Amino acid sequence: MLERDLLSTRLKSMKTLFKGPYKRCSCHVSIVCLFLLSACTASRNFRADRKFAAETLRADYRVFRGVLEENHPSIYWYTSKDSLDYYFDAGYARIKDSMTEIGFRNILNYTIAKINCGHTTVNYSKELKRHLDTSQLKRFPLSIKLWGDTAVVYANLNRHDTILKRGTIITAIDGRPMSFYRDSLIQFLSTDGYNINHKYQTLSGRTSFATLYKNVFGLKDSFRVSYLDTLFAAHSIQIPVFDPNKDTSLKKINFPRMSHAERKQLRLRANNNLVTDTSAKTALLTINTFTSGDHIKHFIRKSFRKLRQEEIRFLIIDVRNNGGGDVSNSTLLTKYITDKKFKIADSLYAVSKKSRYGKHIRHYFRNRVFMAFIAKKREDGKYHYGYFERHYFKPRKTNHFNGDVYAIIGPNSFSATTLFINSIKGMPNVKIIGEETGGGSYGNTAWQIPDVTLPHTKIRFRLPLFRFVQNSNNPKTGRGIYPDMEVKPTVESIFKGYDVKLEFIRKLIYGEKLSRR
Repeated sequence: MLERDLLSTRLKSMKTLFKGPYKRCSCHVSIVCLFLLSACTASRNFRADRKFAAETLRADYRVFRGVLEENHPSIYWYTSKDSLDYYFDAGYARIKDSMTEIGFRNILNYTIAKINCGHTTVNYSKELKRHLDTSQLKRFPLSIKLWGDTAVVYANLNRHDTILKRGTIITAIDGRPMSFYRDSLIQFLSTDGYNINHKYQTLSGRTSFATLYKNVFGLKDSFRVSYLDTLFAAHSIQIPVFDPNKDTSLKKINFPRMSHAERKQLRLRANNNLVTDTSAKTALLTINTFTSGDHIKHFIRKSFRKLRQEEIRFLIIDVRNNGGGDVSNSTLLTKYITDKKFKIADSLYAVSKKSRYGKHIRHYFRNRVFMAFIAKKREDGKYHYGYFERHYFKPRKTNHFNGDVYAIIGPNSFSATTLFINSIKGMPNVKIIGEETGGGSYGNTAWQIPDVTLPHTKIRFRLPLFRFVQNSNNPKTGRGIYPDMEVKPTVESIFKGYDVKLEFIRKLIYGEKLSRR
């Protein structure tokens, strides 16, 4: 009934829109109406538990494997061909009977994670993703922060639960220790090289643990959770599954209506923000994305102009939650900090200009045109992006920052963010604070990353086309960039809700000020 009322409202709005001089477009209205009707019908009729025949799944799996083996430029970078062949064969052997999309995606996730490329990941089909995003589905109620052997609650959807509050240490679920869930679930997560820190952080995302738990272990009506109280005494409690259809707490909140412009400004401020304290000559520059379309370049230029005007001496740059984006944006930020010219790539190449599976690869023709113009085949048989392999970028002179810089990094610092950190690390006025980056220190596989859609299940996976090595002199450890000073979360900081990394930097700056008096 709700869908029918919503559709009726939309149709009335369209009739109003097409009145007057647009009467001749009535056929367009009919087409749009038919589209909305079909979309609503498809949404109602979609079943997440539908199963695909085993031979259908095998056909998709052969495409999955064929695309990666033919086009992925770093498929054997961290895993030998013999080992990866074993994992591919093992995944194929697991398709013994019909299976749901989620079950099949589990197999693909487990297999693709063995490539050890953080940009190569599997997503649901568009239809299933739309269903999961719009349906009120039951889920595991706890969001859990994991690092090492520690697992701490930082959110609980069961709002009336007064026991498992933020900061509570969890030791087991249904009799299995948290190390079992940690070690089991990280097998389904992709990362650059052998970076376990990034896997812990991904699993600690607000919905990640709950989603993976449900997909891998299934969902029950209740769970036995073992925990430690504030005196570190062991207890256990039975908690119910979270059912959003029965939870009425959000329905009591009247969220203010916001215009499109207000929502856009809120999003931009959440992604990028500058706060200055002129009395302390200190500023906090938060950049959570380098993605194009968020006016990053304008924000960076404006920020460094303000830093100069306000004579800021101590600059904190927070990129711990920056997953990357457009390299030109991270390069611009580097220019305002670095004191020497720099290159962002020692090598950048693809292994192929075309594919037998082109019909399954998004923007295949556009990517081929791009390759034809910018990538040249060399003696090694690879197609190199020569401009970035040769070009050196120079520091900005106008509004260049020459004071003390404290860069905050963490497991979510990924992709283009590692380029920025690599370029400024080691400078005498720069200190890197926090945890190992999620992005690889030596390089990654990215640049152009089209989606590949499997023909039958319509599951999608990302296919990076270029192998990227920023600095061939960096150790090939398969790990991220390590901070100059490591600062990790603590149970106390999660319980009390304070930022342990920022507090650490504030003390450093205070010490610097005292030493200069």
